[in-house]
Amino acid sequence: MKGKLLIFSAPSGSGKTTIVKHLLTKGYGLEFSVSATSRALRGNEVDGKDYYFLSPEEFKRRVDNHEFLEWEEVYSGVYYGTLLSEVERIREKGNHVVFDVDVVGGCNIKKHYGKEALSVFVQPPSVEELKNRLLNRSTDSDEVIATRIAKAEHEISFAPLFDVILINDRLEDAFHEVEEIVQQFLGIA
Repeated sequence: MKGKLLIFSAPSGSGKTTIVKHLLTKGYGLEFSVSATSRALRGNEVDGKDYYFLSPEEFKRRVDNHEFLEWEEVYSGVYYGTLLSEVERIREKGNHVVFDVDVVGGCNIKKHYGKEALSVFVQPPSVEELKNRLLNRSTDSDEVIATRIAKAEHEISFAPLFDVILINDRLEDAFHEVEEIVQQFLGIA
């Protein structure tokens, strides 16, 4: 039996990656779908583990070859996407696919897979709190943070399109709530 799909989207800094990493430790038969991107590596990121890092030219070639389930130019000249081969590789093993994608990608995956997928929007308690989290992360310049905040305000408008809105105010509470949501969707509660 093919696995189901769990889609997590959120503005940058909302905690979705932390929540996804937590879920992956729970033993629910989950496997992370590694996205592809044309942006440069950050910090300790590893190609093939955090993302498949492609040149913009290679990314566009794969788009032209219809190798992506979804893709988006998230920032000018910076592409992110989900390779179809990655999704099917995981599903064919019977594992459930976990996505950590931008909101447009999340909506596109949900549209493609329908009831086989659960879409979760991880929302910060406020835009001000989001700004504090991005500043404390110390991985981006002030200019990049300002761009991310402007984008976050737009992305939050997509929240109603998701099956579940998970407000990440206190991380431990978010962990507990997301475990219950996922167990129910996968029928393992």
